[in-house]
Amino acid sequence: MLFFYLRHGDPIYDPDSLTPLGKRQADALAKRLALFGIDEIYSSTSQRAIETSMPTCELMRKEATLLDFCNEGHAWRDFTVKGEKGITWPFQDKKTKELFADPELISLYDKWYEHPALKEYNFKRGIDRITEESDKFFRSLGYEHIRGTGSYRVVFENEKRIALFAHQGFGIAFLSLLLDIPYPIFSRHFDTTHSGMTVIEFKNEDGICHPKVLTLSNDSHLYRDGLPLIYNREIRF
Repeated sequence: MLFFYLRHGDPIYDPDSLTPLGKRQADALAKRLALFGIDEIYSSTSQRAIETSMPTCELMRKEATLLDFCNEGHAWRDFTVKGEKGITWPFQDKKTKELFADPELISLYDKWYEHPALKEYNFKRGIDRITEESDKFFRSLGYEHIRGTGSYRVVFENEKRIALFAHQGFGIAFLSLLLDIPYPIFSRHFDTTHSGMTVIEFKNEDGICHPKVLTLSNDSHLYRDGLPLIYNREIRF
């Protein structure tokens, strides 16, 4: 199986939708995905994710299955912190990133949220929720998570190409749990951009699968369509 994780295009957060640029990014992404096809399409229940999926659904002549557990509103309630500039994601707050790099916290590994400095937050609730729901999702696709190992037991053969349109904040937690990389480590070192395409291979090796990231937040579709290459509205490269 090839699993495609797609972040939504350039957004308007209120009201939840895409900017004109975001819609063009979604069109470009759809053409990239159509090159080799997609068998099943899933989307967060957020409107900006749904709008990003629509051009792909049109080209593939498929309907997206909506997954509410991917909605970023839930992740926002569970994973945000009180930063210097107000409520924000931990990977966007200097103090929290410094805490995430602390050897004592790192030594807790997948129980990192038990660190005394994090007790006021809802990290455990968020981790438990996404772990349970994402494990159910991948189990339905034929892969049973062997938690803590970065591996999956192959329940049935699946050679499909699966696409999920969702978000950055949710996605950082989701991908870290998929790969069994503790969130404090993953969130400090990896990111996704608007309409970025992440591809993960689920290869059956004698009944066991070790998901491998083939590309992370790839934006070549934007280059191909002559769209601005500005990473999250901040960095040009």
